[in-house]
Parts: sequence; structure tokens; C-alpha cells
Amino acid sequence: MKKTNFTRVGCILFTFILCSNIGYSRILKKPIPDKLVVFTFDDATASHYSVVAPLLKKYGFGATFYVCEFQPNFKDTTKYMNWRQISELNKMGFEVANHALTHKAVNKLTKEKFIAELKCIDKKCDSVHIPISKNFAYPGYARDSSVVQTLIEQGYQFARIGNNRVYDPLVDHPLLTPSWCMGNKNKEQILAAYNEAKNGKVVVLTIHGVPDIEHPGVSTTPALFEEHLKYLSDNHFKVISIKELGKYINVKEAAKTIKPVIGK
Repeated sequence: MKKTNFTRVGCILFTFILCSNIGYSRILKKPIPDKLVVFTFDDATASHYSVVAPLLKKYGFGATFYVCEFQPNFKDTTKYMNWRQISELNKMGFEVANHALTHKAVNKLTKEKFIAELKCIDKKCDSVHIPISKNFAYPGYARDSSVVQTLIEQGYQFARIGNNRVYDPLVDHPLLTPSWCMGNKNKEQILAAYNEAKNGKVVVLTIHGVPDIEHPGVSTTPALFEEHLKYLSDNHFKVISIKELGKYINVKEAAKTIKPVIGK
């Protein structure tokens, strides 16, 4: 009897492990190459159009630009892009994605207000012929379970957080994609982070203005930014947008298989 019970438990355990492995294997459409890096830019700062986009084109790199109308100074074109410039980023081949209209902490908004902010960015994109993206970046990285649930209901695929760690598609829920924040004061940290882009893991970067006039604490100088680009180019890294992760990751399967852990 004990042998029978042991065999039965063993079979159940084996079946559970097998099913779990099948579920995780379905997350990947194809193997993720080493040296895969995702560039994401926040807040629609003016330097994204004047400095960042030309440099990215020079090195042949992709990127996602998460746009909002950062208040109260969005109309100041010395600090922020206008929608014509944002549409030019799309024409250059970059992804334009949603950062919520007013950059408020979305976990402090009602569900209705949050959805309204998402849809407002969508409408503005549509008005200048930018494809509607289903990728999102949490303003200030603020989030909670209700916000994640709303993004699920609205059909979002990837949503970027912070946490200064590598993204593991088999462990991290796609609506909680971790990243490092680049700035003037953490060059060595970011250089070290690039080395973690291996064994199926992806390095995602949050970058603000280059420079960021209104928020100097998260600014990166053009010289330092190009130094990063040259390092990545010289060392044969591939730099893509968040959207392009969909070539490697079955987002629906990942969202179904992996439980979102808000504080992770």
C-alpha cells in the first residue's frame, strides 16, 4: 500500500512538473539571444527628438518612447516635444507608447481616471497617425494590484517598472518588467548591468532626458549617452524596443503562467 501511494504521489508530482515546464516553454517563441538590451525613454522630453533619435539612428538601435504631457510645462518646447515631433519618432521607426496623460501616480487615480488617461494618449497618437501601442510605463514606477488588473483588462502587453534588476521572461510578469534607470551618476552600475543580458535574460533601461532640463536628477549628458551607445555597439549588443520583445516572448502565455508580484 505504501509503495502504491508513493508511486501515485510520484506520478502526480511528475505530471505537475511536466505541465509546468510545458507552460514555461510556451512563453518563449524562440531563444532569447545574449546581449539583448531594451531602451525605453520617459516623459517626452525635447532632447528625445533633438539628441536621442539621431544618435539611435546613427548606431542602428531601436527604442520605445513612453510619452505623456508632463504638467505644468508640457507646452514649453524647450523642455518637451510637441506632438508633431513625437509623430516624427514614429516615422523614424521607433515605438511610441503610453506613459499616462499627466504623469500622475496611477495607483492614486480611480480606475475610471486611469483608463481616461490611457485613452487620451491613444487618441492623441491616433490624431497624428501613430499606431496605438499596448505597452505602458508606470509614472514614477507607482503601481498596485488594481492598476495591473486594469492594464490586463485594457489588453496591455508589457508594462515597465524599475527595481534595478534584469528581466527574466520566465519569472517576471510582462506587466511588471523590471529595468535600470540610467543617469549621470551611475555609469558603472549600468555598465555592469549590461553583463546580465545573458542566459535568456534581458536588460531593460529607463532613460529620461539627454539632457533633462526640468528633472536634472535623472538627466544624462549627450556625451555620456553616446558613450553607452558606443560601448554597446563595439561589444555587439542588440538594442531594441519593448514592442520587439514580442518576437521572442508569447506575452499572453507569460501573463497566464506567471503570477504578478507587485513588490518584486
